Amino acid sequence: MTRQNLRLFAVFFLVAVSLAGCARNNGEAPLLGTLEWDRIAMPAEVSEPITQILVKEGDMVAADQLLLALDPSRTQAQVDAAQADVTRLTAALDELRHGARVETIDASRAALARAQAGAVNAKLARDRAAEIRKRGLNSQSDLDNADAALRQANADANSARANLDELLHGTRIEDVNQGEAALAQSKATLAQLEVTLSRLSVRATRAGRVDTLPYKLGDRPAQGASLVSLLVGDAPYARVYVPEPLRASLRQGARFQVKIDGAAQPFNATALRIASEATFTPYYALSGDDASRLAWRAELALDASDQTKNLPAGIPCQATLVGETKH
Repeated sequence: MTRQNLRLFAVFFLVAVSLAGCARNNGEAPLLGTLEWDRIAMPAEVSEPITQILVKEGDMVAADQLLLALDPSRTQAQVDAAQADVTRLTAALDELRHGARVETIDASRAALARAQAGAVNAKLARDRAAEIRKRGLNSQSDLDNADAALRQANADANSARANLDELLHGTRIEDVNQGEAALAQSKATLAQLEVTLSRLSVRATRAGRVDTLPYKLGDRPAQGASLVSLLVGDAPYARVYVPEPLRASLRQGARFQVKIDGAAQPFNATALRIASEATFTPYYALSGDDASRLAWRAELALDASDQTKNLPAGIPCQATLVGETKH
């Protein structure tokens, strides 16, 4: 609570307690408070410059009406990249499901034949090197090199055969499942970025009146900062403070007349909420004479009408109990 609000509450509380004392003699006392509206904020989804402001403070707006816009360039690029990733993974999954093309299998067979021919040549070269070694016409290292070349050629042939077998046997179900999971994750990322992109065009989530526009064109608000504040609802409510002597007799649904400075006639209202805990609790207030200093915050909903929909927030008001329940 700000220092200004604390001072305002202190004034309301002192006056309410004084009036409650008078109520013991006069039978009734007004509850003091301020007029308020339900308030909603439109936060910044990301930190981007403001490129458009289409409303001004005090304007009435409809639900889903465009209020302002943030620069979409960076988020649009992220959406494009995510869309490309979805396309790539979709093609990869189709390849897994359909298996290898005939041309790919033919190329694998050719690679196997080449590797087998290399293995045959390596075997002949190794045999020649062994025969020459027996005659003492070459060194032991020449024979070792021929042995190594033969082993390498045989390994290449085995690898080529394994690749061909993999193509001929088709894709394992586990590989298909992994491809499906990767595609689903990519689509979820794309959907999330598309939501972020759409929210760069800030729209009213409810019909109401523009209360505050804290930023100007070109500003770069921080992520999560409130870009627009709207006052919503059919009518405002009076936020009043109920002193301890009146709390026991007050119930939800009680009917009030609310007087507002500058209004010719009082407005009818119904008690919507009464706090279960005291707003102000001084030391040792739960017993003795200090208990009368307790106060509870209550909200009184004004009956909706053409007069109430234009009432401003924050103005002082006085509420007088006129009935127990609304029928």
